Amino acid sequence: MAIDARWYAVHTYSGYENKVATNIEKVVENRKMQDQILDVKIPTETVIEVEKKKEVERKLFPGYVLVKVAVTPDKDNRPVMSDDAWFVIRNTRGVTGFVGPESKATPLSEEEVLRLGVEKKSIEVNYQVGDTVNIIAEIFDGFQGVVQEINLDENTVRVTVSVLFGKETDVVLELDQVELAED
Repeated sequence: MAIDARWYAVHTYSGYENKVATNIEKVVENRKMQDQILDVKIPTETVIEVEKKKEVERKLFPGYVLVKVAVTPDKDNRPVMSDDAWFVIRNTRGVTGFVGPESKATPLSEEEVLRLGVEKKSIEVNYQVGDTVNIIAEIFDGFQGVVQEINLDENTVRVTVSVLFGKETDVVLELDQVELAED
């Protein structure tokens, strides 16, 4: 049975993100709560500092840690974490509260999770370079094109589309915005 889980944003004192993440992970391990608190992440990006000519990890959202928590539906069918999980996270040193109205724990939406890059949506593609595809993205909906490049890491596909008067143009779309054209 799959566990229903949601990501929550937790506000911390600035500079305490790593400490908070480590402390939550230790408590989860010590109390054997791996079935309730599933993951802890700090969204970062890799940046090359020109002056020092080295790569560094920079926090995308200083003062925030993301925690994936198992949830169950409440009487109104909204996802809610257990009291134990809430207590552990909320009472971790350096945590000032959950992000949400009135500091109530509100899960992030699927779109927010994908935009933050915390979890990657895996898409299986049934087309390859050179195949003709139908575009199902808003602006080019109904057009056909030929796949030039597939980038699974970036979740994109580059397609050459014949637009007005036979003029061809390359467009970069998400993998799920095209589908293999039927012969």
